[in-house]
Amino acid sequence: MQNIRTEPNTGKRFLAGFIDYLLIYTFTLVFIFAFGEPNADGEYSVTGLLAFIPMIFWGIMTVGLEMGIGATVGNSLVGLKAIPKSGINRNLTFGESFKRHLVDPIDMFFFGLVGIITINNTDLNQRVGDLWAGTIVVRNKNLTE
Repeated sequence: MQNIRTEPNTGKRFLAGFIDYLLIYTFTLVFIFAFGEPNADGEYSVTGLLAFIPMIFWGIMTVGLEMGIGATVGNSLVGLKAIPKSGINRNLTFGESFKRHLVDPIDMFFFGLVGIITINNTDLNQRVGDLWAGTIVVRNKNLTE
């Protein structure tokens, strides 16, 4: 394992998650109102193959960006990057990134309390998704090629 310094960075990580999911939820709501059909209660819903579009968008905005450019939009804006626990400065694989983000709802439960508790109480400042995926989050300035 390379000597990479991890820090809780809870404020930056909270902001990054907020930015990422604000983009994802905004897209989803606009998409549902644009392509959805109103039901008997006046609520909009999307059915059939169109229902997969928000899920695909989620995958691109989280897993796709981490694999392709090394960070989500939120992490890029706040100067953070998720890397393997080994400390090697590389983009995450599909499996690593998918595992990290699949449990985002757990980490974000009760306004991020679960994530904050695990980040502040694990040796490498990992949230539940990082523990499962074997990843850490570091500041870009702490990385070396």
